[in-house]
Amino acid sequence: MATRHTRQTLASDLTALGVEAGDTLFIHSSFKSLGPVEGGAGAIISAMEDAVGPDGLILMPSFNMTFPFTERDRRAEVWDLATTPSAVGWLTEHFRKMHGTHRSDHHSHSVAARGNGAAEFVDGHRSREGHSSPWETGTSGKAFGLNSPMCRAYESDGKLLMLGTTYDSSTYIHFTEVLYWSRLKERGLDVVYPFLKRPVVGDFWERNRKPDVAKVGDADCRLFGIREYVHGILAELDENPLPYLRLWIDPA
Repeated sequence: MATRHTRQTLASDLTALGVEAGDTLFIHSSFKSLGPVEGGAGAIISAMEDAVGPDGLILMPSFNMTFPFTERDRRAEVWDLATTPSAVGWLTEHFRKMHGTHRSDHHSHSVAARGNGAAEFVDGHRSREGHSSPWETGTSGKAFGLNSPMCRAYESDGKLLMLGTTYDSSTYIHFTEVLYWSRLKERGLDVVYPFLKRPVVGDFWERNRKPDVAKVGDADCRLFGIREYVHGILAELDENPLPYLRLWIDPA
């Protein structure tokens, strides 16, 4: 019979992995990977809150993928901050809908937050300050600009938790792509947006930086600093970009 995990055992697992009180924690998640949990999604999120404590902050993507990728990107036309569901995992949608969760206002790459300073952290995502990406429209803010939650998590030295997910689903890589694209343009290069091969980037990261790895519930998890991750990949791209670049456009 499979072990039934609890809020307490999951919090203990997160602490053993390296999550600390006061952390700003950005989470890519697979709900099913955790195995049976007493109390379900609510217990999982409570365990995260226990691990980071009252001074910590939990962030999850709450991306809008309303239309199939084959269609013109019409997400800005239907975006509603309060009702558009998160399409990047069941746990993220549960998290988004919880009382006390705050969500950033961006039509494609919104982020939800709970904890210390959550409302302020996700405010201002409609700002036009910062680096450009393919996901801006005429009226939207910069998806990964200076006032985006992903940029703020990077600036505040947050941590990235891959909760049962692989690098292939780690969309935080878009923030690195945006910074790299800006670097290329600053060098006077007229180049298309540099989408990266996520599994290849992940292989590089595993070989060279060795993130903390442990089980949380039944899930294989990884934890590492966002700033270290971004800077490490940018340094590798400056030296050896070709193995990591792909030539087709990823609309996610």
